[in-house]
Order: sequence, then C-alpha cells, then structure tokens
Amino acid sequence: MSARRTPWWYYLISIVLGLLCGIGLVAYDERSGLALIGAPLFVPALLALLGLVVLVLALQVHKYATTDPRKRTGTMNPLRAVYTLVLAKALGIAGAALAGWYAGQLLMSLSHADAPFYSKAILECAVTAGVCLADMIVGIISEWLCQLPPNNGPESPDMVKARKGRGLAQPAA
Repeated sequence: MSARRTPWWYYLISIVLGLLCGIGLVAYDERSGLALIGAPLFVPALLALLGLVVLVLALQVHKYATTDPRKRTGTMNPLRAVYTLVLAKALGIAGAALAGWYAGQLLMSLSHADAPFYSKAILECAVTAGVCLADMIVGIISEWLCQLPPNNGPESPDMVKARKGRGLAQPAA
C-alpha cells in the first residue's frame, strides 16, 4: 500500500470553506436572532486532547519505523500505523476547516464587540480557532512522522558495504 502526503492546497481549501461557512453562520445568526456562534470551553480542550493523542501515536510509529530492525524490542501492528496515519490526515484537514469556521465567526463578530454576548463569542472563537490551527499543524507533523524511511535497494552504497562486510556475493545483474 502506498500513501501519499496530503497536498498543501487541501488545507487551504478547507480553511476557505470553513471561513465562508463561519461567516454565513454569523450572518444567519444576525438575521434570525439565534445564538449559534461561539463554542463552549470544553470544545477547545477536547480538540487539544485529540491533537495530543494523535501526536503521541505518530511519535510511536516514527520511533518504530526509524529504529534499526535488529534493535527493536517489540512489534507494532501495521493496522495501528495505518490508522495513525489516517488520524493524522483527518486531524490536519478537520483542524483547517474548523480553524476557518471559528475564524469566520470571529471576523464577523468583531463589529459587535461592544455587546456582551458577542465579546464572549469573540473570546471563545479566538481560543478555539487557535487550538484548531494547532491541531492542523499537529496533523501535518504527525503525517510526516508516519512516513517510512527510504528503502535502500540492493545497489545502494550502504547495502553493498553491508554485503561485503558479511562476505556475501554481489547480486546478479
């Protein structure tokens, strides 16, 4: 199986779509009078915890993948490594979309900053957008950490040197 890195423009599209949706929510909120903007403080705490879990899992995969096979003390389930990669990709894209969502609400609410409801919503959106941006960055870094090191083929200088050191014959051409 071959997994490709997430292109940079996926994150850009996610941020822009989230921003537009956040702006639309505040515009709808102003017209309808519903109080839908902002986020309770457990939301950024939960998102930060999720980012931390993904980062710890990615560090475990990275440590296992970069350790010399002769020095490994345990094994790792390949599905766990793949699921960690999928979580990292999802965290990056979702973090970007949610950062745009809360940034859009923040930008649209700034004109009403003198009202107590909006000032509280601005603070909530700023904190949550910051955590979501951090989650996007953690997702990108975790995706990078889940990469496998380059596979040295039989013709690479390291492999030729290792074969000579063990007294093995050269591969047939």
